[in-house]
Amino acid sequence: MIILIVIASILMASISIIQFKNEAKDYHQERLDRKEFAIKEHINYVLSTTTYPLTQDNLRLIFKDKIHELSDIHNLEINIYSLKGKLVKSSKAKFSVDKVAPPIPNYILKLVQSSVDKRYVDIKNIDGVKNRSAYSQIKDDKFKPLGILNIPYVEDDGFYETELRQFLLRLSQVYSFMLIIAFALAYFLSSYITKSLKTISDKINETSLNQKNEKIVIEANSKEINSLINAYNQMVDKLEESATMLAQSEREQAWREMAKQVAHEIKNPLTPMRLTVQSFQRKFDGNDPNLKQKLDDYSKTLIQQIDTMSAVASAFSNFASMPAQQNENLNVVDVVELALDIFNEDFIVFESNKKEIISKLDRTQLIRIITNLVKNAIQSIPEEQVEKQILVSVKEMDDTVIISVKDNGIGIETENIEHVFEPKFTTKTSGMGLGLGIIKNIIENYKGTITFETELGKGSTFIVSLPIVK
Repeated sequence: MIILIVIASILMASISIIQFKNEAKDYHQERLDRKEFAIKEHINYVLSTTTYPLTQDNLRLIFKDKIHELSDIHNLEINIYSLKGKLVKSSKAKFSVDKVAPPIPNYILKLVQSSVDKRYVDIKNIDGVKNRSAYSQIKDDKFKPLGILNIPYVEDDGFYETELRQFLLRLSQVYSFMLIIAFALAYFLSSYITKSLKTISDKINETSLNQKNEKIVIEANSKEINSLINAYNQMVDKLEESATMLAQSEREQAWREMAKQVAHEIKNPLTPMRLTVQSFQRKFDGNDPNLKQKLDDYSKTLIQQIDTMSAVASAFSNFASMPAQQNENLNVVDVVELALDIFNEDFIVFESNKKEIISKLDRTQLIRIITNLVKNAIQSIPEEQVEKQILVSVKEMDDTVIISVKDNGIGIETENIEHVFEPKFTTKTSGMGLGLGIIKNIIENYKGTITFETELGKGSTFIVSLPIVK
């Protein structure tokens, strides 16, 4: 509404300025026409009463004194030229610049002679002021041309400019008053309307898929706002249904993925077990002197595959239910160093910026984090690689203990980066791929974080950040 008022005021002011200018233009043209007509009538009267013969040469004598009288009566400068454009008589005492008065330009003479009414008005802008100059023929009583009458006229728009300024001032006052009223109305209307909208906005901002959302229970005076409230309440109902369906779908999907992994890992040892049994069945010979040794090898093979299946079941069980935390005051540096003792690889290096970093943690779970990360680091380095290096470091920063495990292995493929902590199939030749998912759960239970940096062909660094609980 305010914008419309501003646009209307601008349009009104523009139209008014154009109208005033057009009126001023018409006014000056009409005034020049009236003055010229009056002067010509007066000239005709002088010509009809003069005692001099009406010839071009006598114009100077006829208007010797009369031209000043005419100029005073009509309050305009009057010039009389010969038919060839040479000045004969002027109401001015002398010209301000030239000693000899300039003649009428030839193009004006031609325009006067060629026009129907033998008249032409020349318009020029001099120093930003519009000057009109009327040229018309002077004729005797028999309509024979005697000379050319010239009436210079300078447009004075002072009166119209004053009127225009006063009009625009009054217009601005009116529209200023209207703007104040419009602002006041807009403020009260917007406050009235936005009160309900703010309630709706607050509810929408609080809406989340992971919580129970409340409906809006207000009755607005606006039909449109009531429609918006009803639409929001319907959305809340549909959102709750969608959240329930999504949670159920995610649970089903998670168990389907887990079932696929377990089935895959169980099938791996079953295949060599079947082949071993079939081979033993074909080659069994009761009289074979090496029968005992073969039975022993056969039994070891089956036991090894059964242990693999048992490890799969244990890993699945551990992922499904995490043991309760048994927190105690630990020196994290000592526990990490102790966890590394079970590894025989001489390329594992340990360092710490402090000898003692005390925090309240579960010893078993902390060891589990370290062993899992170090085991993954070892397996990421190819057997044939000559220079192998794993650096395990512990440092304290503010109220946080940072544990990092850096290797110079093959790194992680780009397409696998976003799936590293998911309980998906492992990229290794054995194992369930549940280890990182398990330790991620452990770390997040302590309000910590685990991140990693990797470069293909150069290695990876896993960084564990745990708050120090004293």
